[in-house]
Amino acid sequence: MSSQPPAASPKSDAERSAWQAISANYPPRPPAGSTLVEWAYEHLLSMLMTVQIAPGQRIAIDKVARQLGISQTPIREALSQLEAEKLVSKMPNVGYRASPRMTREEVQDLYTLRLLIEPYAAARAAERIDAETLATLEGIERDMRGVTDKDDRAFARFAEADAKLHRLIATGSGNHLIAATIERLHSHLQIFRSLYRTNAPEQAAAEHQRIIEALIAHDPVAAEAAVRDHLERSKDRMDRVSATAAAEQTG
Repeated sequence: MSSQPPAASPKSDAERSAWQAISANYPPRPPAGSTLVEWAYEHLLSMLMTVQIAPGQRIAIDKVARQLGISQTPIREALSQLEAEKLVSKMPNVGYRASPRMTREEVQDLYTLRLLIEPYAAARAAERIDAETLATLEGIERDMRGVTDKDDRAFARFAEADAKLHRLIATGSGNHLIAATIERLHSHLQIFRSLYRTNAPEQAAAEHQRIIEALIAHDPVAAEAAVRDHLERSKDRMDRVSATAAAEQTG
């Protein structure tokens, strides 16, 4: 990612509420079966994705350790994982910082990669979908219904449902490397979305509806086409926001 300093955050109340609602789902203690490193990783990832740790901000390991009531060792291991995913960087004599906000060019590059792998993943997921996944899709469809920019609660449901849908497609493809790649790409995008209004939920909900219908129909051709169309439209929305943010930063 670039070394530019973070821009000011023109984030809307709806966007802020949405991602804070998602982060609030994390329990105050490690869930059963989780290691301290996994718990620290999820906590830090949530803080980064909701911009409670802002792009470019220093991450105080001792403070995080006190928040979680654990030693600094699992915090450091979790940060090493996040560094490998380019979500944080380690600075000599400074420690860890959150990665800077993506530039317009980086956002475009990210979408180019998504367009190469996610339509294929959707086609494979449509072929492999089972009854349990169908039930999950129905729940996602309900959460995306009737969303508007002005309804914070509905927007929070939509934001979480959006993340679930793309995760379902990634894991449903049956290709673990593709799933891991898509998950990392979405982490970077969610941080950008938390900074700027990009989702256009009413438009995106209609696009997601076509994806869900194709998956439910076990139609790989339609699923691939629907995901490609959604990504191309989302790329255009993101580019408009990125251009505005770049102009504000240089102006």
